[in-house]
Amino acid sequence: MPKIELTPAMRQELRVRAHALHPVVTIAGNGLTPNVLAELERSLQAHELIKVRLQGMEREEREALFADICDRLDASPVQHIGKILVVWRPERKKEAPEKKAPARPNPAIAKPATAKSAAAFAAAVRRAALAKATAERSDGKRHYRNPPRSPSSQPPRSRTTPRGGR
Repeated sequence: MPKIELTPAMRQELRVRAHALHPVVTIAGNGLTPNVLAELERSLQAHELIKVRLQGMEREEREALFADICDRLDASPVQHIGKILVVWRPERKKEAPEKKAPARPNPAIAKPATAKSAAAFAAAVRRAALAKATAERSDGKRHYRNPPRSPSSQPPRSRTTPRGGR
């Protein structure tokens, strides 16, 4: 894929977007290794616009490395300020794997639903125990921790105001 030429307006817009980004890859003494290239590829695929930090290189080396990165990854150079490079590549479409038809569960083999965590399991056990205890009550009366008071049993309201009020 040929390198995409950016118009000045597109370059300016990409610079604005890149301002808030942090470098995702740092290239140091070993230079542009296959692992670094693979990480750059993954980052470009995920984000389209990335910052790269270079350490321990002179300006001419940084410029040559910037051009090399863009050539190898079919990306466009956006900006080079000091030891920070900004690289952009439009998102590449991934080939979607063929989807298989969902298999119908066999009811004879179907497993009961299980909890996904210990906390969820404990909550399900508590709910089941509470439901069982409620069903076993024979008197049919409601049981309250703090039963509601009848209106006649409530103390009379005070006509005084809180401290400092009128």
